[in-house]
Amino acid sequence: MVRYSLLRALMFFGVLSALWLAGLRGATQVFPLVVLSALISMVLSFFVLKRFREESTQQIAAAVERRAAARRAKAPNSDEAAEDLEAEGGGPAEYR
Repeated sequence: MVRYSLLRALMFFGVLSALWLAGLRGATQVFPLVVLSALISMVLSFFVLKRFREESTQQIAAAVERRAAARRAKAPNSDEAAEDLEAEGGGPAEYR
């Protein structure tokens, strides 16, 4: 994830530098320079960084699945969760 974000930032600054060297450097051209750099770098990164984007997506999906598995392992029906509830002063509704 960090690698993909870093590559996106580098691509943006590379396009920004190329456009600045191409002549977009006046005080009134700062906004168009930034907007044009963002648009061009988005299009380029869609095609050039496809492999890195897919790797990042797989890493995020794996992390989400690990968290979901951990939640399922500690389900509200488990003995550990029941003991935690009892220790906090709670418990089944018929005992309150």
